[in-house]
Amino acid sequence: MKKVDLYNVLISPVITEKSNTAAEKLEQVVFKVLPSATKCDIKKAFELVFEAKVAKVSTVSIKGKTKRFGRVEGRRADYKKAYICLEKGQNFDLASHQK
Repeated sequence: MKKVDLYNVLISPVITEKSNTAAEKLEQVVFKVLPSATKCDIKKAFELVFEAKVAKVSTVSIKGKTKRFGRVEGRRADYKKAYICLEKGQNFDLASHQK
């Protein structure tokens, strides 16, 4: 991918209890990413944007739920999550990278 495209791979961080536990115990960071992004693209994008070394990337594709709004049925969008495992000695603080 081009350098410009790599900036669009990472959509948003996932901030939940499960992701905070993964960050503390396993030194992992969880991000919502483009559904078409590969593990190599995610690794390159994270290293480019946050300047931290990545050891491993695991991805999970999540299917959207079907929801009802009265009589109208709707569906949430499908998305992909990436669990990014940092190398030993690397730290990542999301608050210090916000604008």
